[in-house]
Amino acid sequence: MAKDDIIHPQAQGEEQQLDDQIRPQRLEDFPGQEPLKEKLRIAIEAAKHRNEPLDHTLLSGPPGLGKTTLARILANEMGVDIKQTSGPVIERQADLSAILTSLELHDVLFIDEIHRLNHAVEETLYSAMEDFEVDIMLGKGPTARSMKIGLKPFTLIGATTRSGMLTPPLRARFGDTCRFDFYSPAELKIILLRSARIMDVSVDDEGALEIASRSRGTARVANRLLRRVRDFAQVKGDGVITREMAEGALKLLRIDALGLDDMDRQIVMTIIEKFNGGPVGLSSMAVAVGEERQTLEEVHEPYLIQLGFLKRTPQGRVATHLAYRHFGLRAPQTGEPELF
Repeated sequence: MAKDDIIHPQAQGEEQQLDDQIRPQRLEDFPGQEPLKEKLRIAIEAAKHRNEPLDHTLLSGPPGLGKTTLARILANEMGVDIKQTSGPVIERQADLSAILTSLELHDVLFIDEIHRLNHAVEETLYSAMEDFEVDIMLGKGPTARSMKIGLKPFTLIGATTRSGMLTPPLRARFGDTCRFDFYSPAELKIILLRSARIMDVSVDDEGALEIASRSRGTARVANRLLRRVRDFAQVKGDGVITREMAEGALKLLRIDALGLDDMDRQIVMTIIEKFNGGPVGLSSMAVAVGEERQTLEEVHEPYLIQLGFLKRTPQGRVATHLAYRHFGLRAPQTGEPELF
């Protein structure tokens, strides 16, 4: 994996197999997201008591926080099978109909990136979610006719990183919406210690906390950094990840104490130095730093905004006083920034 992909919250290549090995299988093993988990525990017990499928559930939030993992856990807790697909993969109504008719009683259908479903496919979901039936067209042309096929009651779990792109009719058909928050360093430390046990990696509490504090509040990034620091500890030390070993590895990876990488720093300094602190449009910023708009918007901006280094305005992105302070600059009232 290239250095620039280290902080990317999406799974990269062979990581999918590694992620599957360390995914928790039960709600009690899923660290963090406590309010969300408590709400789901009650929903699961109630559904089991009534012998009904779980309500259709929408999982929203930034990538890398465990939406796919939680969908699998919900299926496990309900004792049913899960079928997994994604919005871009389902191109035709017939594709979705084939998946829906294959579901058994109370099964879970998980659609990742559900906001990317095309309009025709999305409309097929409406009757499936509400009435547990699907329309299938028989024949073509003037002789074509529609036939309704009943479905076994099921649960749709949709995951999205951009909930604002969901159409109101689709959003309204979800009985529950669960918003994921970024993890705290303490929660990420628990995740890292669990992953280390499964991967047979030696790490002490301070080493795990050092990695956690630089993981951008994202579980997938934390586990990725754990693997990189493990390699460093095995080559440069005795294989045990201590705080000093973690600091050395992360310094080599050019990830600072706040979890910022080279591109994060370049984005902020470009706004400060080239655009006088902003506002600057996303397209102009992408050209200035030589990065794609989508990468800036989905990978770098959310964390910089969470840190309070950037803010979005109707005119564009603006560097905040916290950003100036972090880089040793004084935010000017007028004119160019000055060094302390």
